[in-house]
Amino acid sequence: MRIAKSIFIRPGSNAAYGTVAITLSFFVFAYSSRFGQPSILLYYALWFPLVMMDYRNVLGSYHRQLWLFAFGFFTFLSIFWSVVPPTTARASIQYMTHIFCALVAMRTLDIRTLTRGAIVGTGIVLLYSMLFGYYAYDPIDGTYSFVGAFDSKNQLGFYASLGIYFAFAAVFVLGERRIWMIGAGIAGLLSAYCLHASASATSVLTTMLVVLLCVSLRIILYLSPKQRKRLFVTVAVVGVILAVAGVYLGAVDLVLGAFGKDSTLTGRTYLWQQGIATAQQNLLFGVGYQAYWVQGFSEPERLWEEFYIASRAGFHFHNTYIETMVETGLIGVCLLASILLTAVIGHISRFLSDVRNDESYLLLGIATLLLIRSFVEIDILNPYHVGSFLFYFTAGKLSMRTRIPAKAPPHMGEQMPFAPPVNWEPRTGQ
Repeated sequence: MRIAKSIFIRPGSNAAYGTVAITLSFFVFAYSSRFGQPSILLYYALWFPLVMMDYRNVLGSYHRQLWLFAFGFFTFLSIFWSVVPPTTARASIQYMTHIFCALVAMRTLDIRTLTRGAIVGTGIVLLYSMLFGYYAYDPIDGTYSFVGAFDSKNQLGFYASLGIYFAFAAVFVLGERRIWMIGAGIAGLLSAYCLHASASATSVLTTMLVVLLCVSLRIILYLSPKQRKRLFVTVAVVGVILAVAGVYLGAVDLVLGAFGKDSTLTGRTYLWQQGIATAQQNLLFGVGYQAYWVQGFSEPERLWEEFYIASRAGFHFHNTYIETMVETGLIGVCLLASILLTAVIGHISRFLSDVRNDESYLLLGIATLLLIRSFVEIDILNPYHVGSFLFYFTAGKLSMRTRIPAKAPPHMGEQMPFAPPVNWEPRTGQ
C-alpha cells in the first residue's frame, strides 16, 4: 500500500499531519528543558524526513532564502572569537538546524494548518501548566505569580498571548466555523485565564495591542489598496506623534502603574545599563553566541546574585538587541534586526497591496507581536523556542510567490464583517 506524499508535504492536503506536527513542536518548545534530548529528537523527526520525501518542493529555491540564514551563519562564525567555543559551537548548530526546520514547515504548511496546530498546541501547553504548574515568589517586586510548568511567568504569558491571538485569528481572519470555532473559543478562554494568572504585564499589553491592530486592519479591508496605503501612512504618523507625546506627558508611567510596575520595569532598566556597558567592550563582534551567561564568569555571577537567580541559568538582559549585541556585536544586531523589520514591512506591504491576503494579515500580527516583545524579551534569539520558530516561518513566507486575485471576489460586500470571501483561498507558487 503506497501512501501519497501529498498528505505530508503539500500545503492544504497535509492538514492532519501539519496540525499534529505543529502541536508537538509547540509542546517541545515549551518543555524541552523538562523532557530533555528525546523531545528535541522528536522535533527533528517531524520535519527533517519531509526533505527526503520530495526535496525539490520541500526545500524550494534556496537562493531566495539565503538572507534568512544570515544571522544563524554569523552565530556559527562567532565560534572563532568566542570566549567559550564549545558552548557557541553547540548553540549555533542548534540554532541553524532550528531555522532549517522552521523553513521546512514554512514550505509545507499553509496558514490555516499553522493556525489550527497553534490552537491545539498552545491549548495542550497551557493545560499541562495548569495541571503541573506552581506559583513562584518574585523577590524583585515582592509578589507571587503563576509560572505554570515554566521557570518564568513571562514564558507562560507568551504562550497565553499566542493562544489568544491564534484563537482570534482563526475565527475573525480565517473564518473558522463549527468544531474549530469551538476549539478556538476553548483555547482562547484557557489562554485568557493563564494570562491573567501569570500577571505578566508584558504579555497583557502586547496581546491587547496586537488584537487591536488586527481589528483595525479589518476595517481598512473595505478600501482599495491605494486608499489603504494613504490611510495607513496617516494613522502611522499620527500614532507616532501620540506615542512620543505620551512618553513626555507621563502616559508610560500611568500604564505601568496600572499593572503594578514602576519606571524601572522591575529592575530591567538597570539590567539594560549593565548589558550596554558589557557590549561596549566587544562592540563589533561580541563575546560569542551564548557565551556570556556562563557559570564561573564574574559578571554573570554578579548579576545572578543581584537578581536572586539561584539556579544561575536561564537569565538574560530582557532585550533582544542588547542581548544580541553582547553576544554577537553590532554586526549580529544588524543582521537579526534586518530580518525582523523585513518580516514586518514585507507583510504590511502585501496586506496593503493585495485585494485580500489572509496569510499576510495573520502573519503581520505575529511579526508585530515579536517586534514589540523584542524590546523586553529575547523570543527570537534561541533555538527550540516558539518565538524563533514563528519568526523564521513568518519571514520565510515572504520568499514565496503569492498569487492573489486581480479583482475582488463578486459580492464581497455581502460577506459577514469578519468572514473571508466565499470560495477564495490564497495560492502559493513554488
